[in-house]
Amino acid sequence: MLVVIKGAGDLASGIAVRLAHCGFQIVMTDLDKPTSIRRTVCFSEAIRNGSYRVEDVTGTLAASLREIPAILARKEVAVLVDPEANCVSELLPDAVVDAILAKRNLGTRIDDAPIVIGVGPGFTAGADCHAVVETQRGHNLGRVITTGSAAPNSGIPGNISGFTTERILRAPCDGIFTEVHHIGDTVEKGEIVATVEGQPIQAQIRGTIRGLLPTGTIVCSGMKSGDVDPRCCMDNCYTVSDKARAVGGGVLEAILMLREANHVSENG
Repeated sequence: MLVVIKGAGDLASGIAVRLAHCGFQIVMTDLDKPTSIRRTVCFSEAIRNGSYRVEDVTGTLAASLREIPAILARKEVAVLVDPEANCVSELLPDAVVDAILAKRNLGTRIDDAPIVIGVGPGFTAGADCHAVVETQRGHNLGRVITTGSAAPNSGIPGNISGFTTERILRAPCDGIFTEVHHIGDTVEKGEIVATVEGQPIQAQIRGTIRGLLPTGTIVCSGMKSGDVDPRCCMDNCYTVSDKARAVGGGVLEAILMLREANHVSENG
């Protein structure tokens, strides 16, 4: 079963890992210059490096649609520079998963594939997709929604060890991002983690840098640029998060449920 996942950031990559473990063939699409924060667990890194491994699954950059079959035959995830996901009309996948996490629908339609799943807010099951998977932390994280929408974006990052907005590093101005520290480093409160055009970005709490944009990224003022994890666990920097794993489970449930419903419908 072929699944196209729109987006190759950390949540999309967590979804891809769960589906790959279950034997699905996966193609992921993203920008030519990805802006993933938790890039050590993102298949978008294959765009910068040619290939990238998230846990035990390898993603490989496909320079064109012609290269995809060989990548899938090796049981790898094919990663394609295709921000508009134009490949969907060529590949005719069994399922499309919109995991861009834009908090709004950027063009996904319910007729894109036999199974279309929206991840997070911005989608309405039954209108622009067949099912929505909840991404808001809490009791309903990973829940499959077949009527209605996910909870609206609260604008508040998930609570980790009592910290929410304090965890997030944001660009102080427009310009070029430059790393001072790197993912996996432990920093103290007030320490400079990165700069933009010489202006410092300081850690607001003590913790391990779990996510950080790469040097050279063009950012705008206020743009999310990094994430400090107060748990100070190095493994968290290199493994799929609990949230991504839960959302991935929800997507898997939705695909299997909708595939079964389609099968029953086709066979009367």
